[in-house]
Amino acid sequence: MAAATSTGGMSGKMWGRVGDVPIIGAGTYANNNTVAISGTGHGELWIRQVVAYQVSALMEYKGLTLQEAANEVIWNKIDRMEGSGGGIVCVDKSGNVALIFNTEMMHRAWAQSNGTWGVKVVK
Repeated sequence: MAAATSTGGMSGKMWGRVGDVPIIGAGTYANNNTVAISGTGHGELWIRQVVAYQVSALMEYKGLTLQEAANEVIWNKIDRMEGSGGGIVCVDKSGNVALIFNTEMMHRAWAQSNGTWGVKVVK
């Protein structure tokens, strides 16, 4: 499993600020036993909640499915901290995909080995 996440670039960023994207466990995380995740949101909240790692931990330690774990973190952890405006793209070790976000729109795309694929911007 591997995960990679890219920032939106330098425009609009405060000088010297490091966001959630490059921090392993916050915006990017991969675990061969569970899931690979790429995501971003309100950086400080995502860093404090180690969003990407939490999804993996819920799967590994509580036995939640990818969809259950991703929904739990985005809707019950981040959203309750007033952290709307972000989302995650995830694939588990079985190839299941979850694209969970709590914002009005999120650019996303996926493709699976069975030939299914999709590209979306809004829900």
